[in-house]
Amino acid sequence: MSIFEVKDDLFKICLVGDGGVGKTAIVERFLGKGFASTYNLTIGTNICTHTVDVDGSRVKFQIWDLAGQQRFEFVRSTFYRGSHAIVMVFDVTNPNSLSNLHEWKIEILKNLNGKHENLPIVLLGNKSDLQHKQVIDQDAISKFKDELQMEFHADSTAFMYTSALSGMNIEESFEVLGLLLLKKRDPKSYIDKSSSNFKVETNLPSPKTSNA
Repeated sequence: MSIFEVKDDLFKICLVGDGGVGKTAIVERFLGKGFASTYNLTIGTNICTHTVDVDGSRVKFQIWDLAGQQRFEFVRSTFYRGSHAIVMVFDVTNPNSLSNLHEWKIEILKNLNGKHENLPIVLLGNKSDLQHKQVIDQDAISKFKDELQMEFHADSTAFMYTSALSGMNIEESFEVLGLLLLKKRDPKSYIDKSSSNFKVETNLPSPKTSNA
């Protein structure tokens, strides 16, 4: 049975990225818990479920928030098994968090054992409320987006800026993920919606210039 032949629209999602990029904060905001200003280290993985309405369908996400620290790499390998989609998160104020996603991509491919073709991938540039501190240029982001599209196929990927602090695009990013998953499961029903729903990118407003 294909991993996409699931019952009751339950999808396992792995949330990956370096420690401190805001993965747990994104999940908590998605769950409606608001934003916590203190940073709590994820040990191994945190698992939660949340159901949302996506294009008239009830979609239940089982979210595996994987610890980002390198010392947890040896336990993460077992957590990818049976994943239906991946959410990759970087911090727009930390260029290393984007470049390190290359290593995360290698880890994902290694642990999915070749079962990654057309796997839905959503890339999130988090902490976009700190746009005045953004140091990652658009070219670097676009280059990695192209890399993901080549590896996982363009119609299975999406990119959005998010802010766990303000809530910007948190729910929307999971709705897009839900659409990608539903399209993967039933291409005939969702193929006509791909052009409007699966290449979502919200640009940050230009930083305000000082009058001083």
